[in-house]
Order: sequence, then C-alpha cells, then structure tokens
Amino acid sequence: MAQTAKKTNWFAIWVTAGVVIALVLVTVLVVVLNNAATPKPLPTEVNTPSASNIDAETGAIHVGDGPDNLATYVDFMCPICGDFESTFGEQIDGLVSDGSITLDIHPISILDSQSQGTQYSTRAANAMYCVAGADADKSLPFLQQMFAQQPSEGSKGLTNKEMLAIASDVGVSGIDACVNDGTYAGYITEVTQKTPIQQGASGIGTPTVVANGQLVPNQTVFGTTDVTTWFQ
Repeated sequence: MAQTAKKTNWFAIWVTAGVVIALVLVTVLVVVLNNAATPKPLPTEVNTPSASNIDAETGAIHVGDGPDNLATYVDFMCPICGDFESTFGEQIDGLVSDGSITLDIHPISILDSQSQGTQYSTRAANAMYCVAGADADKSLPFLQQMFAQQPSEGSKGLTNKEMLAIASDVGVSGIDACVNDGTYAGYITEVTQKTPIQQGASGIGTPTVVANGQLVPNQTVFGTTDVTTWFQ
C-alpha cells in the first residue's frame, strides 16, 4: 500500500522564517546603536593649530592685550575648574575687557578616564581650539558656556553635537569637521605635558594658574577672591 505523502506545513515555515528575520534585524539594530553610542577613537597625529591668537609652542589661546599676563590651565571635566570659573570668571573677564591683562587659556586633558570612555576632556579641549581658531573673540564666551553647562565628573560628558550647539550659541559655526574629527587631539596630548606642576604635587593638576610667568600656589589662588593679588 502506497505511503501517504506528507503535507508541507507552510505556516510553520513562514513563522520560523519570520522569527529568524526578526532576530537578525534586532541584532543589526543593537550593533548599529552600540556603534553610534561609542565614539570613534581620537586621532594621535599632532595637528598644530595655525591662528594668530594661538601660541603653537605652548598651546596658549590669547585673549585680550593687557600688560599683565594670566595663564590658566583647565580641564573641562574638572569640577574644581568649574568652581574656579564660577568664583573668578567674571572678574577675569572684567580685567580682560578693561585692558588690564592678557589671558592665556590652556585647555588640557588629564581626566579622559573619568568620562566612561568618551575621552571628554580631550574632545572638549579640541572644541576649544576649533572655536579659537575660527573666531578669536569667541574663545572666552565659549569657555564660559562650557563651564556653565559642565557635566559631572564620571559622566559621559557633552556630546560633540552639544558642544557644537554651544559654539553656535556664542556665534561660531562651520567647525563641525574640526570637532567631530578630533583634529587637535594629538596636539592636546602633547601640550598637556607642558603644564607647570605645583610644588610638592606628584603630577599635573587643574586648575593651574600662572601670573606674569610665576606659578601661583593653589592655596593662594583659592585663598582670596581678588585676582589682582595673584600678581603681587
């Protein structure tokens, strides 16, 4: 007696195929989202900024043209740097505006390890150089807004898009590639090593303040509310 032919269960086949396709799509989506959330590694080659307001050798971004010189070394992730800006920022801005000082801003990177792998300190310093190179007059306003919107230490920090929005808010555009490509990342690594070290310290710290070429001890900086005493 001939064996009855088995019927193909197309419904089960299509259900199985649908499940497989769904799993593949979910896997692809997860990979895409993970890649989008993970910033690409920053370049290591040293691209030196070329602008009249930037000292390529020291990394100083010059603001103002007063007779006294105040150099500040800051990491945009550093909470004490945020305190420094909130305490002294307005006064420093006033001394720049009235022609008393030349401010040399040194954006450096020592806290990349505190931003969950996003290298925020370097990305933020890079954005600072991008802004300064595009429009010298916007350097200080950008720094002020970066600290006004400073993320917490240990967070992922601001995204490149958010930093570009801050730049746009202070009047700088057209620097998307500079910020997104981390153009000056290698340069920042290089100039960070030139930061003066406080006496008795084991390494570079922020903020670091130098007045007319003399390193101002941190206890002196935060022991007063009058910036002009740093020059005495």
